[in-house]
Amino acid sequence: MSVGERELWLHEKWKQHRLQKRRTKFWVLTVQTLMLLSFIVLWELAGRMKWIDVLIFSYPSKVGAQIIRDVTSGELWPHLAMTVGEVAVGFLLGTLLGTLLAVLIWWSPFLSKVLDPYMVVFNSMPKVALGPIFIVLFGAGFTAIVMTTLSITVIITTLVVYNSFNEVDSNLIKVIATFGGKRRDVFTKAILPASFPTIISTLKVNVGMAWVGVIVGEFLVAKIGLGYLIVYGFQVFNFTLVLSSLVIIAVVATGMYQLVVYVERKLVRER
Repeated sequence: MSVGERELWLHEKWKQHRLQKRRTKFWVLTVQTLMLLSFIVLWELAGRMKWIDVLIFSYPSKVGAQIIRDVTSGELWPHLAMTVGEVAVGFLLGTLLGTLLAVLIWWSPFLSKVLDPYMVVFNSMPKVALGPIFIVLFGAGFTAIVMTTLSITVIITTLVVYNSFNEVDSNLIKVIATFGGKRRDVFTKAILPASFPTIISTLKVNVGMAWVGVIVGEFLVAKIGLGYLIVYGFQVFNFTLVLSSLVIIAVVATGMYQLVVYVERKLVRER
């Protein structure tokens, strides 16, 4: 086989691979859409036919009407803006502080040994139990909710990134040390580049963790926000409001997750 024929064969194989990948993506999206639509139709039918208690479970058309009513009246926007702002701050600060703490622990083996059991214990603690402490320290408001979020995102980021640092190929570190490289050289030339995909992937994990932290914090102290709407809906037995808030959270959280996925693809591609 000549060089030209080999290149043509490789090109055809690449085209077939791309085509198969697009087909798989299409069918995955199709099945996902059908599953979602089937769930909505079944839920609506169950509500209309009284197969379920509509006082508790409501049904999609009522939930949709509730969302449209809240959007058009303007009642939703202050709650949505507050929650998204809290999530954004908790997400960004948690990722940044967690990564910096992981670097600090890796840089000092002594500090790593000292903090290791404390990180394990803190990670296993129910973060809801820390909420009252944050309320006392920072007041019932934005800061307490962000601190509740950081208690979740920081420790997760630290553990994931630090473990990624430790899993870097030791041969790379030995090569740099052989040529007289210092610890800074080891970090900048081996540890950080090898761990970059993990650090970026941690952003996707932190999107969900930030939402959990914020909603938990709003359950405890908020007077505004989507978490507050959920609590208020339970208090007045308006479960349609509760479910509409959950739907909005799901939609916005999915949008944030897809944005992080897009950023990840751009950064990894540039590297």
